[in-house]
Amino acid sequence: MLEPSHNHELPPIPGKRYFTIGEVSELCGVKAHVLRYWEQEFTQLSPVKRRGNRRYYQRQDVMTIRQIRSLLYDHGYTIGGAKQKLVSEDSKDDSTQSHLLIKQMIAELEEVLVVLNS
Repeated sequence: MLEPSHNHELPPIPGKRYFTIGEVSELCGVKAHVLRYWEQEFTQLSPVKRRGNRRYYQRQDVMTIRQIRSLLYDHGYTIGGAKQKLVSEDSKDDSTQSHLLIKQMIAELEEVLVVLNS
């Protein structure tokens, strides 16, 4: 998952159900054409396609994209290495992934609390 040390670089994910490719691009710090390319390379990315072939990403997709971004840009993985890392993480225990998801959500909620208190 995205390491907590990198959370300050990216905006928190809003509580919406679907995100357009432009919104995901801003949330993840990646251009739209890169997202389309990653869709072809990573089977974990499968946004819903609606009228006119428009892509709509769900929250889990956004988190996966942030994870891919972290592996490629922060940790220096190649596309092939990042694929292997994601596959190995998919086979890990679900409780570990849930634990990381909870940590990220707590960090985002703490950021919201700071904004609300100020």
